[in-house]
Amino acid sequence: MNVIWFVILITGIVVAAFTGRIEAVTQGVLIGSKDAVMVSIGLVSIIAFWLGIMRIAENAGLVQGLAKLIKPLAHWLYPSIPADHPVMGSLVANMSANILGLGNAATPLGLKAMRELQYLNADSTVASDAMCTLLALNTASLTVIPATMIGLRMEFHSRSPAEIVGATIVATLVATSVAIFLDRIYRKRAARTFGGRA
Repeated sequence: MNVIWFVILITGIVVAAFTGRIEAVTQGVLIGSKDAVMVSIGLVSIIAFWLGIMRIAENAGLVQGLAKLIKPLAHWLYPSIPADHPVMGSLVANMSANILGLGNAATPLGLKAMRELQYLNADSTVASDAMCTLLALNTASLTVIPATMIGLRMEFHSRSPAEIVGATIVATLVATSVAIFLDRIYRKRAARTFGGRA
């Protein structure tokens, strides 16, 4: 990925130099840097707000209630993980954070869950079923409250920043369904190919 970005950057500079538009590149870099800082500062307040809301929801038992609702689904999604294993808590917490649109919280929870799944993995050189499922679900997770996107839309003065909620729910529901379907298909195919190891 770094190589791709480097090539794009160098190509842009070379083309600008040959066409006499190097000042446009310089101006673009400066304006882009300024906009990035302004967007980041604007997002801090939005993220702080949503984290505050989530802390209230957590203290009110909403997050724990969501985790209880998700736990049976987690057992179905990760059949190779014992129900009482500590990693199940990390998996459920990751799923809950993704559903609530808290990508900043979901990422460390997902990394923790992946590290714990590695301890359960019989072959450390190959990703286990559960690890593949976690990656697929974390990438295409159902999101009910897209907090970060709402924050970005507010930062850019959208007239209705929350209007994407419905579309986000539909899009992420479809993505999650496809991810689960493909996970099961490839797991069955691997079980047939490798004689029992899905």
